[in-house]
Order: sequence, then structure tokens, then C-alpha cells
Amino acid sequence: MRSAETGNASVPTGLRARHVADSNHGTTTATAEVADAPFGKVGARLIPFLFLLYIIAFLDRVNVGYAKLQMSVDLHFSDEVYGLGAGMFFIGYFLFEVPSNLVLARVGARIWIARILIVWGLISAGFMFVQTPLQFYAMRFLLGVGEAGFFPGVILYLTYWFPSQYRARVIATFMTAIALAGVIGGPVSGWMMRDLAGLHGLAGWQWLFLAEGLPAVVFGFITLAYLDNGPHTARWLTPQEKLAIDRRLEQDRREQAAAGGPERFLASLGDRRLWTLALTGFCINIGMYGVNFFLPQLIKDIGVKDLLYIGLLSAIPYGVAAVAMVANGRHSDAQMERRWHTAVPALTAAVGLVLAASTGSAQPHAAFAGLTLATAGALCAISAFWSMPPTLLRGSAAAGGIATICSFANLGGLVGPYIMGWGKTHLPSGSGGMYVLATSLVLAAGLAVMACRRVGLHDRSATVALEDKAPGPAL
Repeated sequence: MRSAETGNASVPTGLRARHVADSNHGTTTATAEVADAPFGKVGARLIPFLFLLYIIAFLDRVNVGYAKLQMSVDLHFSDEVYGLGAGMFFIGYFLFEVPSNLVLARVGARIWIARILIVWGLISAGFMFVQTPLQFYAMRFLLGVGEAGFFPGVILYLTYWFPSQYRARVIATFMTAIALAGVIGGPVSGWMMRDLAGLHGLAGWQWLFLAEGLPAVVFGFITLAYLDNGPHTARWLTPQEKLAIDRRLEQDRREQAAAGGPERFLASLGDRRLWTLALTGFCINIGMYGVNFFLPQLIKDIGVKDLLYIGLLSAIPYGVAAVAMVANGRHSDAQMERRWHTAVPALTAAVGLVLAASTGSAQPHAAFAGLTLATAGALCAISAFWSMPPTLLRGSAAAGGIATICSFANLGGLVGPYIMGWGKTHLPSGSGGMYVLATSLVLAAGLAVMACRRVGLHDRSATVALEDKAPGPAL
């Protein structure tokens, strides 16, 4: 089958039309206008905006890793205090994520995502007033409460627009915002802390929280004007495009029903596949957040002292991750395979952590290469992982089930940073925590390959049964 390009190749979400053979008439028919083209238009409209929102979200979530370099000295926080505080975010996230997603499904994505942005932006800016460990813990908890529901809400929201055939690429493109946040956030955070320190009597880390918190508030109000709750309310779609999207989504729902996925939220809680996915995500997040929250400190530990240079160097692992995430997502959709596209990157991240832990400041170039592998591998694993839950859940189970998986998986964000902080405080070498993170990633790979298969989460259950069996349009 030959593919004809239907969108602008410079747009990450541009889709390519396919020609399929009509077996009944022996002719070749272009299906882009009635099937694929609307998804290119949807992607070009939604993904860049959601991508920008997630950059803002992740900057507010992990800027504490850069602030630590000054904040811990000014406020006399140990690595253990910092690690626990960094992870407290995920307690608030865990407790409020499911209720938040259920409310989103009821009131609509436009209002609820806007509310989330405004609240977490104000809380993030408020970190500039923190002075004690207790205040630090409380603010991190409140930040988790404020942001709860954003990520699973977006994953749910994307199911309103895209059938499962496109989701690995769409989700991977959306989640490269994590990597780009690292590319942007590292140099900017390093510059702020070094060059704004003392301006108007504020420390560099205080300027960092203020400057990176307020954009979320601004974009919260922009979201109210920009987002639509679904295809049926989108004035920028023609009636024919809305019909084409609705037909593809309905076909997707029929296939999910045939695969036996739960439709009601309470029923989904009794499905072993949901909890297998939650445990897989938990293990990946232990490794991912353990690295993310400590990456600036780990770079400092291998011999880099200047704050701006630390920020610039931290952009490299995230830049590599951005390219790898998109490539992994495209290949996953082309093969309609999810488990190995999650497991192999997780194993790569584990190898990177072991390399970084075993070399350290004695071999800084090898250690930095290990940190780059760990960052890129963990981010590839988590983005591929998130293409699986929407294929399992449908109906009201999708809203609550995706949030349940996300909330339990994100508890890994509490465990990973605490393990790193505890290891750096109590273990002689300070690198013992990295071996624990590597072990967790190996376990995640095993769960993705074996346990998910054992409970019946088949890779090709999400395949759209097109007549020619060709892979779906490429992003």
C-alpha cells in the first residue's frame, strides 16, 4: 500500500492518508477525506495546545528539583527532607485524582481543565513563601491536590477525539512535553537562580517559583476560550468531519466491547488488568520521578558546580528523550504493539541508572551518559504505557478507571524521590537509591511483558479492523 500525505509534515500531529483496495469493486479509494483527514485537523488544533499546557504542568511539578540547589542551603533542608517533600505532591494527587476525573466527565473538559490550571498555578507561585519543612510538605501536598486530574483528564479527553489506532503517537507526542519542559526548564531555572538572586530582596529560588507558577493561571483563562468539550461542540469541524470522527469512535467502542473491557467504573475496579496496569505504572514512575527530581543534584554530584551549566546540561537528557519518545510512539502504533515498547525502554533506563551509579564523579562522562539513558528510557516507557489503559476501559469506566490507574501509578512519584533522598542521606556512597530505582524499572518491564499478557491485555485488541490490515496513518 502506498501512502499519500494529507497534512503539513511540520505539524507533529499531521496525518497521512491511506489508499485502501475496495475488494468488492476492485478499485482503490482514498479514505483520507472521510476518515483520516479529520484526525489530522483535530491533532493540529488540540495537540500543540495540550502540549503547551503539559510543559507548564511539568515545570511546576519538577522545578523544585532545581530550586533545591539553593533552597536546601537557605532553609537547611536535608536530602531526606527534600525527597519526602518532593514526593508529598503525589499523596494529594492520589487522593483527588479519581474524583477530579469523574467531575471532568460530568461538567466537561473545558471548564475543569481551566480550573485545574488556575488553582495549581497559584499554589506553585506560593512556594516562594515556604520557610520550614512542614510548610514545604504542606505546599507540595496542596500542589498535588491542585493538579490532580490534569494528566488523566487529558488522556480521557483524547479518547473523545481519537480512536485507539492513533493513541500511542498522540499520547507520545503530548507527553514529549515532559522532555521539552526539561530542555526549557533546566537552562531557564539555572539562569533565574544565578542571576536573579537578591533582586528586590528575593532569593533565586523564590523568583523561580513565582515566574514558573503564574503562566498556569494565565493559560487557565485561555483554556476557557480555546478548548471544546468534544467533536460535537467544535465549530471548527464541518458536519461531515464530525460524522467521520463519530463513526470511527463508534467502531472503536464496538471493538472494545467485543474485547470484553468493563464499561462501568465499579466493575473496572474488579478487573485484574486495571490493577496490573496500575502496578506497572507505579514501578515505572518510581524510576522516572526518582531521576527527574534529583537530576540537577546528580549532575552537580559528578562535578558540575555552576547553576547555569547544571541547567544547560540537564537539557541534554530531556532533548534525547523527546526524540526517542516520538520514535517509540510511532513504531508502537505502526506495529500495534504496546508491551515491548514499554518494557525495552524501561530496561534501558535501568541500565542507565546502574551505569550512572557505578561510575559517578570518577567517570563523569560515563555517569552523564547513564543519566541520559535513564531519563530517555523512563520517559519512553511511561508514554508507551499510557496507550494501554484507554484500550481496556470504556464508558464511565474510562473516566474513573484511567484516573485510578494514574493515581496509584503516581504513588511511584512519592516512593522514587524518597528512596533517592534517603539513600543520599544514609548510605555511604549515596548511590544506593539508584540501584533500587533500576530494580523497580526491571520489575516494570517484566510486568509489561508477562503479567499484562497473562491477564488478557492483548496488544492487538486496539487494532482498527481495516480491510487492508495496513498500519494506521502516521503522525
